[in-house]
Amino acid sequence: MGTSIRWTARMRALLRRWRGAPLTWLTAGGFVLMLATAIGTALTVDRFRQNAIESGRDSLESAVRLLARHFDREFEDFAVLQKSIIAELESHGIASADVFRSEMGTLAMHEVLRAKASAWSDVAGANVFDASGILINSSRRWPVANVSVADRDYFNRLKNDPIAEEEVEVVPGRLGNGPAIVFARRVSGPRGEFLGIVSRALAPEQLEAFFASTGLGEESSIAMHHQNGQLLARIPHVDAMIGQNFRQGTPEQMAVFERTFVTTQLASPIDGKDRIVASRLLTGEPLVVVATRSLDATLATWRTQTKFFVTVAVTSIGLLVLTLFLIFRQVTHRLSLEKQRLDTAMNTMSQGLLMFDQDERLIVCNRRYIEMYGLSTDVVKPGAHFRDVIQHRHDTGSFDGDVDAYCDGILGSVEQTHSTIVETGDGRLIEIKNQPGAAGGWLATHDDVTERIRANERIAHMAHYDALTDLPNRVLMRGHLERRVAELHHGKPFAILYIDVDEFKGVNDSLGHEVGDELLRQVASRLRACVSGNDLVARLGGDEFAIVKAGTSDHAELTVLAESILNALRVPVNCKGQEVPTDASIGIAVAPEHGDNLDDLLKRADLAMYAAKSEGRGTFRIFVPEYDAKARMRRQLELDLRQALARGEFEVHYQPLVDLAADVVTGCEALLRWRHPERGMVSPADFIPVAEDTGLIGEIGEWVLRQACAEAAGWPDNIHIAVNVSPVQFRSRSLALKVAAALADSGLAPRRLELEITETVLIRDDEEALTILQQLRELGVRIALDDFGTGYSSLSYLHRFPFDKIKIDRSFISDIGEPEDSSPIVQAVVHMAAARHMATTAEGVETEAQREVLRQLGCSQMQGWLFSPAVPAAKLKQLLSAQAAA
Repeated sequence: MGTSIRWTARMRALLRRWRGAPLTWLTAGGFVLMLATAIGTALTVDRFRQNAIESGRDSLESAVRLLARHFDREFEDFAVLQKSIIAELESHGIASADVFRSEMGTLAMHEVLRAKASAWSDVAGANVFDASGILINSSRRWPVANVSVADRDYFNRLKNDPIAEEEVEVVPGRLGNGPAIVFARRVSGPRGEFLGIVSRALAPEQLEAFFASTGLGEESSIAMHHQNGQLLARIPHVDAMIGQNFRQGTPEQMAVFERTFVTTQLASPIDGKDRIVASRLLTGEPLVVVATRSLDATLATWRTQTKFFVTVAVTSIGLLVLTLFLIFRQVTHRLSLEKQRLDTAMNTMSQGLLMFDQDERLIVCNRRYIEMYGLSTDVVKPGAHFRDVIQHRHDTGSFDGDVDAYCDGILGSVEQTHSTIVETGDGRLIEIKNQPGAAGGWLATHDDVTERIRANERIAHMAHYDALTDLPNRVLMRGHLERRVAELHHGKPFAILYIDVDEFKGVNDSLGHEVGDELLRQVASRLRACVSGNDLVARLGGDEFAIVKAGTSDHAELTVLAESILNALRVPVNCKGQEVPTDASIGIAVAPEHGDNLDDLLKRADLAMYAAKSEGRGTFRIFVPEYDAKARMRRQLELDLRQALARGEFEVHYQPLVDLAADVVTGCEALLRWRHPERGMVSPADFIPVAEDTGLIGEIGEWVLRQACAEAAGWPDNIHIAVNVSPVQFRSRSLALKVAAALADSGLAPRRLELEITETVLIRDDEEALTILQQLRELGVRIALDDFGTGYSSLSYLHRFPFDKIKIDRSFISDIGEPEDSSPIVQAVVHMAAARHMATTAEGVETEAQREVLRQLGCSQMQGWLFSPAVPAAKLKQLLSAQAAA
C-alpha cells in the first residue's frame, strides 16, 4: 500500500510538470521505450541462447546418466559371472600353473563354464587361459581353438601385477570378426601365484546399438572409453577410431577421463567443431561414457527464434513511433483524464492519506482520512496548516492529547520514516506512518489494521498451541519447563508426566483419522480435568501428551494423580457414534530428585513411560536409576548387534515341520540364533525388536535367507525350507530380487522355498504388498501367512493375496483338548484354508493330545517341541538321515 501511495504522489508531481512541457515528455518517453525494446530484445535473444545451451547440456547429461546406469547394471551382472567362475576355479586350491592347465582343460570344466554362462547368451562366452596365455577352455565350444593371448597387453598386466584383478581393453578379434572389448580377470593360487585368466568379450556394435536408442539427433555422438583414453565403441561408428587413445589435449579434455562427472564445452579433437560434452565414469568398471553435440546443432532452434524476436522488435518500434504520433494530438485531453483517475484512486484507497509541503501546509488529503475521523472538509483542505488539522481533530474528539506536544514530536522526526499504532475510542487500531518527501515535507498514511494485528495474535497462538486440541505444544511446554527449572533453586519442585495413548495406531488404522482425531480431543479434555490451574497440559505430537505438575515432589501425590488420569482415560470414548476403549502408559520424572537439567528430566520421563509400556501398558512408572541402566544396556545391545553379523556370531537353527497325516518331516523353519561371545545365547525376543527398530533386520534377514537356502540345497528334494520375512524387509521393494539371488547362488529349487509373512505388512499398503507377493509368486516360491489370528486378521486377505499356507498361532493351540478350548476357531481356520486350497500349520504343539485333535480337525502340518525344538544344521541332517533310512 505504501508503494501505491508514493506512486500517487509522484504522478501528481509528474502531471504538474507535463502541463508545462507535454511534448518533451512524450518524445523522451518514446525514445526510452524504443531503447528498452531494443535492449530487452537483445537480452531475450542472449537468454534464449543460454537456455538452448543449457537444454543441450541437460539432454546430454540425461543421456550419459541413463547410459551409465544401464551399463553399471550390465557390467555388474557381467562381473558376477566372471567372479563366480574364478571362485569355482580357485576353490580347487590349485597351487601351480601346470596343475591348473591340466584340471581346467577338461570337458567336465567346459560343462561347468557352459552352465554358468548360459544366462548371458548375448555376449561372447567365458574363456579360460593358462599362465602362458594359451586358451584351455571355453563355454562356447569344445574342443577349444588354438588361440594365444600372450601378446595382449591386458594379459601381461594381469600376469605381472599381483595387485591387478581386472583389465578392460579393445583388441583385434581372434575368436570372431572385427575388434572386441575384452573384460579379463586374474586367477590366483592359494599364495597369490598367477595361474591364468578368465575373459569375456563384447563387440563394439553391441554397445553402439544401445547408444543409438538415446536418439540425440544430428551432429551428436556417444562413445565409451577406457579411463586410460582408449575408445571402445562410438556412434557414428568409425572403424579406424576404435582402439585409439584420446586421453590427450587440454586439461578440460583430460578431465573427461579423470572426474566422475563432467559437463563442459570443448573443441572436438575429431572434427574441430565446438561441442557440448557430458561424461560420466561407471562405478564398477574403469570406463567412461561420453556424449557430445555440436554447438551449431544445439543453437539451430535459437537462430530461428532470434529471427522472430528481431522481426517483432522492429515491428514494435515502428508501431511505437506511429502510436506516439497519434497520441500527441490528444495529450491535453489524456492529462485531464489522468488527473481525474488519480483523484478517484486516492479517494477509494483504504488508507487515509495526507501530504504536507516543507511549509507544513496540506497539499493532498483524500476522502478516507476525512471519513476515518469524521472531520470537516471546510477545515481539512489544501493549504491548511498541520497544527490546524490536529487541532480540528482534537476539537471533534478524534485526538486525545496535547496538540502542541504531538505536532512538535512529528515535526522533529519528519526526516525519517517512522510509524505508531494508536487505539481510537471505539476500539479500532490505526497505524500512522510518516515518510519524508523527496522535495521537503512529508507523507502521512492512516491505516484499519485491527484485523491484521488480531490475525498476528492468532498466528502467534498457532505457533505455541496444538491446532487439534488447543493444548500448549512442545515449544510452549519447553519454555514453561525452562522457567520451572530456573525456580528450582528457590525450593519449588515440579514433576513431568509423559502420557502415551496405548494402541492409538490401531484406532487410526481400523476406524479412520476422523475418529482418531476426536479421540485425541477427548483425551486432552480429560487430562485438563485431572489437574489444577497451576499445572500445564501439553500435546507433544501424535498420541503423546505431557503434564507439568507444579509444586510437588511427593511420590504418593503423583501416584494418586497418575491413577486418576488412568481411571479417567479408561472410560470408553464416544467418537463419531462409536464407543472406543482407551488406555495409556505414563512415565514420571521429579525435579530436582531426578535431575535439574531440562533435557535429562525429559529423557527420564520418557524412559519411565517406556518402562510402563514394556511392563504391560495401561500403567505408570516413576523413574528409577535402573531405567538408565536398561537404556544403556539396550544401546550396548544395539552396538553389539551392529557388529554381530560381521563377526559371524549368528547361527541358523531349524525346527522340523511334520505332516500330520503321514507323520513325517516335510519341511523346516529357519530360526535365527545369536551366540554372543560374552552374553552367550541371546534370546530373539531381546534382539529382534532392536534389529527391527534400527533397520538392521534387513541385512540380517537377507543373511538368514541365503544361509537357509544354501543349507536346504543339501537336503532331500522333498524337504522344503520356510524363512520368515520381516515387515522391514518387505518394505524395501527389492525383496523379490534378493530372493532370486539367494535361490540362484544356492541352486535351491524355488518350489522348495516358503516365505512366511505377518499381517503387519498388509495393513500399511496392501496394494504395494500385493505387487510384491505377485513378484514372489512369479519366482515360484511358496507364501505363508504367519501368526494368523493374533493381529488384524481379515478374511479379505485370504481372498486378495495368493497365500499357499496359513500358520495358526500357538495361542490357539495351547488349550486344545481342554474344556471350552480353541478347537472351533482352529476348525474354522482349517475350513477357510481348505476352501481357498491353502495348507495349514499349527505352531507350538507340545502334547500328543494336541496332535491328535489337530489331526482330527484336518490340520495339514504341525511344529513344536512335541517332535523337536529348533536344532543346529548338523543335528537336523542326522534327523533327516534317520527318517530317510526308516
